Amino acid sequence: MKARLPKGMGGGPQNMQSMIKQAQKMQEEMERTQEELNEKEYTTSAGGGMVECTINGKKEIVSLNIKKEAVDPEDVEILQDMIIGAVNEAIRKVEEIHTTEMEKITNGLSLPGIF
Repeated sequence: MKARLPKGMGGGPQNMQSMIKQAQKMQEEMERTQEELNEKEYTTSAGGGMVECTINGKKEIVSLNIKKEAVDPEDVEILQDMIIGAVNEAIRKVEEIHTTEMEKITNGLSLPGIF
């Protein structure tokens, strides 16, 4: 018994070539978008603006600004917590933006290992 595919399904080599071209176009667009996102900088703050962290799309810290008022030699732990909070928030921001932008390209299609 021979299985019949609904019209538009299958289609042989022409359809396969079309799918390959679409996948290549998607890959090129994803690479271009990734490069653009890696060049951007993202800034977050913690402690009511006492600590400000700027990272790039590669999750590398570009700058870290600490207001003088945040430096208390008697309470270094609070400053450490603010720095950690600002850095972690910046990383979350980058990951969220990258995921959102890649989902726009793939129309929500999950492609494990690609981004």
